Amino acid sequence: MTEKTNPAVRALRESDKPQWSALWTAYLKFYETSRPAEIHDLYFTRLLGNDPQDFNCIVAEADGRLVGLTHYLFHRHGWSEANTCYLQDLYADPDVRGQGIGRALIEAVYAAADEAGAGSVYWLTQDFNTTARQLYDRIGVQTPFIRYNRK
Repeated sequence: MTEKTNPAVRALRESDKPQWSALWTAYLKFYETSRPAEIHDLYFTRLLGNDPQDFNCIVAEADGRLVGLTHYLFHRHGWSEANTCYLQDLYADPDVRGQGIGRALIEAVYAAADEAGAGSVYWLTQDFNTTARQLYDRIGVQTPFIRYNRK
């Protein structure tokens, strides 16, 4: 069993760009995709912005290096006055998985959602992501919804 660590969970900083980019690239690779450098730059700029309707980022830091990230945003929901929170990306470096990084990041998003008065937090994952789903089953509730995309 991997020893658990207590990472420093904090907001993204401008100086984090190289490490953030490496983590996000690894995340995209896991999902068998990539994005051009211009999108990395645009996303990073959005993550550092002050627009409450834009993207937010929380990172996990251990031993002076970034070991995880989560990106989330708030949006309106037609069935509620309160916004809802969409946790878009969650990634922990494979070297630190099983040490509580993913849980700490999700709980930090929960706290941000509570602070913002969001009525709920939700996220998606692929059905084959069994390792992450073990955590998600402990910290969230799987819904019966099936997602469709435009052809």
